[in-house]
Amino acid sequence: MNSARTERSYIPAEDPALRPRKTRTTVRVLLLNSADETLLFEDSDPGLADARWWVTPGGGIDPGETETEAAVREVAEETGYRLSADDLVGPVARRHVVHGYSDQVIEQDESFYLARVGDFEVDTSAHTPDELATFQQFRWWSTEELRATDDWVWPQELVELLHLIDQSDRWPVDLGTQEESTVLDVH
Repeated sequence: MNSARTERSYIPAEDPALRPRKTRTTVRVLLLNSADETLLFEDSDPGLADARWWVTPGGGIDPGETETEAAVREVAEETGYRLSADDLVGPVARRHVVHGYSDQVIEQDESFYLARVGDFEVDTSAHTPDELATFQQFRWWSTEELRATDDWVWPQELVELLHLIDQSDRWPVDLGTQEESTVLDVH
């Protein structure tokens, strides 16, 4: 478990420009089940009652960990599924992303991996205190459902990334710098 995680206040900053900033390196995993559905978690910003969006499993890379070691650990912690490093393909994409939340701004360099998994019962018992406070639910999404939803799904290119599983000659796609914010004015 990432010992560098800090407790959050979830109290919205009076002046968004004065929110504390944090930087980190992360890994995300696009899990595809036997029906080619992707597992996503509905995340939230407790400082904003109606702010909800969907994200892939993943999180921060601990000191001394490789991307694949972090990906295996994060999937186990967030879903209960035990991947091996050999189950991962990629990275299929990389990006720099700025997340502006009500109480902080997090800038992270992210790598995205793909993994095909058997059907399994998602187990969230190892979620961190932050995940317990912010994750609302999980579900498996078909590509058609992802294309049709009006919900926020991060990254916004998720459907395109899912189509890259068998196109390793295109990896890693550079998604550039992006902003995914519940509170604007992240500068």
